[in-house]
Amino acid sequence: MSEISNMEKGKFNFKKLAIFQLREINLLLIILAIIIGLSFTSPYFAKWANIKVVLGSLSIDGIVVIGMTIILISGGIDLSVGSMMCLSMTIIAKLFLKGMNPWIAAVMAVIACACIGAFIGFLVTRVRLSHFIVTLCFMGICRGIVHTMTTGTPTSLVRALTEAPKFRYLGQGQIGGVLPMTVLLFVIIAIIAEVFVRNSLLMRLVFYTGSNEKAAAYSGINVKRVKIFTCMACSVFAALAGMIYVNKFSGVPITAGQGLEMTAIASAVIGGVSMNGGKGSILGAILGLSLMALVQNGMTLFNVPAFWQDLIRYIIVLVAVVIDAIRQNVAMRRTE
Repeated sequence: MSEISNMEKGKFNFKKLAIFQLREINLLLIILAIIIGLSFTSPYFAKWANIKVVLGSLSIDGIVVIGMTIILISGGIDLSVGSMMCLSMTIIAKLFLKGMNPWIAAVMAVIACACIGAFIGFLVTRVRLSHFIVTLCFMGICRGIVHTMTTGTPTSLVRALTEAPKFRYLGQGQIGGVLPMTVLLFVIIAIIAEVFVRNSLLMRLVFYTGSNEKAAAYSGINVKRVKIFTCMACSVFAALAGMIYVNKFSGVPITAGQGLEMTAIASAVIGGVSMNGGKGSILGAILGLSLMALVQNGMTLFNVPAFWQDLIRYIIVLVAVVIDAIRQNVAMRRTE
């Protein structure tokens, strides 16, 4: 019996993957309310300079969120995305400074991160370690490699990027002199990812694995391959974000990506992605990130101290996880 026929007989309902779900509509309304509120309370919020800052941050973080969404849907998690992004940036910078074509250097960085993702998947599926432990270790390992490669000092590409204008345009260019190229790239990647998540057979296998791993295995799905794919996908998206980041800021700050894993997880969960797997969408996760970005921007505009900003951000993460747990418990009681 084919995997598709087995999946169709399973309990997982793909009709839930509607373009707009109630949670996403509610998020959109909340985001609009915040935008209106900030527009009236801050004279700087609606200025294009501030909007470009928000969109620029949203674009880079959003690519990481896409990868995090995919792995969360499978029932896994990746705490190494911030360090992985910084590692990608470092590989690109070092190879570029040694004379390698920047595009080839970027491809090498993506391949390196994909290999690390595959190894993470191997440890999870073959050695049977948890995603949490493995990715927590690789969060430190990747950051350690970055510090070793950079000797703990930032790497500048300001002069090198002047000799590669086409590559620099990827992170610093503007469409029509107004819209940042990074925003356009993010929109394209997000649309492709959303279509892929909602319509591809591979992602149906991911959804089914995350919904009920044992049932997926009994249905003939190679669960181990699915998990390895999601680990690699998450690492690749982090590497792509690093490619844009190193371009946009013309260098590698060694602290790049710190705390990004929490932002990505919170954004996905706020957007309706289940921490238990089997549920979620790219659109919802991006809306969740948009909410986080607006809250962050609002705190910055109102000069909220940095330590308060961190406190508020982590409270939001906690609330999002608690709400997800409550939602899961309610859903389980209804099915009993």
